Amino acid sequence: MTDALLPAEFADLEPWAATWCLPTEPQRWERRLNTSMEEMRAFYDAFFPRAEEAIIWCDRFPLDDMPADAERLLQLLHSLLMVSYAVEVWKQPEVINGGSARIDRILEPRP
Repeated sequence: MTDALLPAEFADLEPWAATWCLPTEPQRWERRLNTSMEEMRAFYDAFFPRAEEAIIWCDRFPLDDMPADAERLLQLLHSLLMVSYAVEVWKQPEVINGGSARIDRILEPRP
């Protein structure tokens, strides 16, 4: 039995899975705001080169019937998107000159 959260093909990303496999956008936003740039950069640098491969892997499954490990890989991709602007553009966790960047969803997209 394994404690892996991600598909075996993405085992090298396991160090970030427990932190960044988050099911909702508010959780990912909160994590980004409370994570250092060094930690976000490490996550980004490890995952970005494999993002396209992860998208192709997730595309093998219908969104409403994904295995749990594939759904967590998709959540990891969503987190990568959440940190990408902080890493690539703003160089800080918060939005620069963006006014209120808060979005309160009443329903999450599936998955």
